Amino acid sequence: MWVADMDFATPPCVIDALVARAKHGIYGYSEPDAEFFSVVQKWFRERFDWNVERKWLIATPGVVSALYIAVRALTKPSDGVLIQQPVYPPFESSVKQTGRKLLVNELVYSNGHYSIDFQDFENKIKDAELFILCNPHNPVGRVWREDELMRMGEICLRHGVIVISDEIHQDFIYPEHRHIVFTKLDPRFADITLTCTSPSKTFNLAGLLYANIFISNEKLFSRFEQEYTCCGLSQPSLMGMVSCKAAYESGAEWVDELKSYLCGNMSFIKEFLKERIPKIKLVEPEGTYLAWLDFLALGLSAQELNDLITHKAKLWLNDGPSFGLGGKGFQRMNAACPRSALNKALESISSCFS
Repeated sequence: MWVADMDFATPPCVIDALVARAKHGIYGYSEPDAEFFSVVQKWFRERFDWNVERKWLIATPGVVSALYIAVRALTKPSDGVLIQQPVYPPFESSVKQTGRKLLVNELVYSNGHYSIDFQDFENKIKDAELFILCNPHNPVGRVWREDELMRMGEICLRHGVIVISDEIHQDFIYPEHRHIVFTKLDPRFADITLTCTSPSKTFNLAGLLYANIFISNEKLFSRFEQEYTCCGLSQPSLMGMVSCKAAYESGAEWVDELKSYLCGNMSFIKEFLKERIPKIKLVEPEGTYLAWLDFLALGLSAQELNDLITHKAKLWLNDGPSFGLGGKGFQRMNAACPRSALNKALESISSCFS
């Protein structure tokens, strides 16, 4: 229950489109056409009130590859790159493995909720050329509010910092919360931002290798495109495009039903822990299908906690420290599965305390 893909089949509209395209029998080089883009454009307009233009789009094999390309394209070796840990591990590796300087604005955990230390954010960003934003945030589940996004954006503008906004989990937002596309808040933010999106999480398509990256600033677009070309990549995945088009064209109702089920899963986790293992708590998610579990009250070392989860409960979760130092005492669990599987996993953890 560690890797962030779902144990649910992709919607029938996607399967039908892939089968139909497979029967065509010719799988040559392909590019997104006008019809494809109109479907993508409609999805973002209707779901997020965001009007994207075709000239902003670069298709990549995924958000992680785009992240690495962007870091190389927009910074030089030894330049500072700011991230907010605990966060998805490729954020850190994209900085370190490309020879850049890692800067960390540690999220503040208090009373079961994460917030941003804005004074530290501004102090750290003075030494940065690039900031990687995660919204919704993986793994802590925050969906950043408009005032939080505005404040981060203003600080980045003040210090001339470019933003990579990873919004891959944007379709998974829980009631009383709303995903706000960072670039949509202010034209000045759009001018300094690369927005990373993909249907892969939403429709369980990660193996088809397709992401939509939007860059409205022509200079940033050119720098990214040049680095992308230097990677030896050209046309995107054919079946990735087919699945993206079908999902965005006909998958909205399926996504809404899925979100309702996932919301129920999160409530199930919360209630199970409250009743059976009250020392373990679910950090209340505002978005994503990833449950961030707080084991701090158990007072276990990292090794003891891993031993409990792996060897006693017989589960494979994500160890908290893999997301940064602030992850110590936490584990990430993928909740995008049938409730019966979720119950089995939680029963396995509970059995360790009986």
